[in-house]
Amino acid sequence: MKSLIQKYNIPGPRYTSYPTVPYWDADTFSKEKWIESFKLSFQESNEKEGISLYIHLPFCESLCTFCACHKHITKRHEVEEPYINTLLKEWELYKAHMNEAPVIKEIHLGGGTPTFFASSQLQKLMNGLLEGSIKHPDFEFSFEGHPNNTTKEQLQALYDVGFTRVSYGVQDYNPQVQKAIHRIQSYEQVQLVTEWAREIGYTSVSHDLIFGLPFQMRESITDTILKTKELLPDRISFYSYAHVPWVKGVGQRGFREEHLPKDDEKRALYELGKQLLTDIGYHEIGMDHFALPSDSLYKATEEQTLHRNFMGYTSSKTQLMIGLGMSSISDSWYGFAQNVKTVKEYQSLVEQGEIPVFRGHILTQEDLVIRRHILNIMCHFQTDWKQENEMFTELPQSLTLLEEIAADELIDINNNSIQVRKEARPFIRNICMAFDMRLQRKQPETKLFSMTI
Repeated sequence: MKSLIQKYNIPGPRYTSYPTVPYWDADTFSKEKWIESFKLSFQESNEKEGISLYIHLPFCESLCTFCACHKHITKRHEVEEPYINTLLKEWELYKAHMNEAPVIKEIHLGGGTPTFFASSQLQKLMNGLLEGSIKHPDFEFSFEGHPNNTTKEQLQALYDVGFTRVSYGVQDYNPQVQKAIHRIQSYEQVQLVTEWAREIGYTSVSHDLIFGLPFQMRESITDTILKTKELLPDRISFYSYAHVPWVKGVGQRGFREEHLPKDDEKRALYELGKQLLTDIGYHEIGMDHFALPSDSLYKATEEQTLHRNFMGYTSSKTQLMIGLGMSSISDSWYGFAQNVKTVKEYQSLVEQGEIPVFRGHILTQEDLVIRRHILNIMCHFQTDWKQENEMFTELPQSLTLLEEIAADELIDINNNSIQVRKEARPFIRNICMAFDMRLQRKQPETKLFSMTI
């Protein structure tokens, strides 16, 4: 396993989309094409399965140095109301292209720090989104909470409008690690907000943990997971730290390179954490996720309905996901579109009555086929090309790469299909890369992706 980690630990995408963002084709994209793509997807899927909304709330009071998300650092809370107003205006711009009331199946508030916003502003946002809309019978609303500033009032306010799932960013409980990533929060505070959510009635509480952080060792992983065992969140995201200091604005310089665990050492942290989580009773879901048998993510895995999109893994698949807010990404299945990346420009464009998209991609027929294969691998650890519509021109090239992976005993190839071996799940991104024709045709000349393992 050690030599395989050294061989396969290369830069690669996380595949929340295919094609990945760096390979979007600007030459064939336009805002008009995106709107047509959105309208087609809405007409096909709204009544049948509903739509998803991702709301990006970008404000944070301080910068966490492990974070590569688009955010806006400020302590000025007067920014809240204008931003909420802009979000609701952007939603109206999309609704103007709908031929019927939207059926909302999924809403996720991401950040930034959604709990930067006052309860009254969060309720105003939700009431505005739901006005004139229909809640799907199986709706699922979730949000990301910062343990240090999530209040019981916020939890109650969101629960009252339909939220039943909350995810808390924990990362690691070790004081030295917390200081290095500028995210200092006590176990007692995490315990408090977790218990509040359960008292109020939330049916799924999730904790985000990260391995590969500066100064992180086996002892801190063990301590963090033993503390997690005491709270027993319904699901856990156990992410690999993505060290991408070349990306503008990530602020990943609160430590030096030599403070980061490398290759085999980093992977050992994951394997330790995985074993501890398994011993507690969690089941591995897709890549980097774990869930208790009672959680909907586990049930979706068992029923082969697990889905992956820009929000990560979800048990609630929809064909259409609309991203609202600065830097949000939308997905119509046939196309992707990303909003502008600064609050000022975002608010200016929406005020002018424009959907604030600045780039995107319209998928080709080949893209759609490859996307299905990558989703199958990421969600179900298998895919096949037994039907003509599951094949693509350069499949033989993929097979050549897959045969080398099979020779390393990571996958089994037979009967026009592949199956990922259970012990090979750490290499799932590498296996997907064999299908990524855009990456194969044009290897990046600069650093674009984090390391795969």
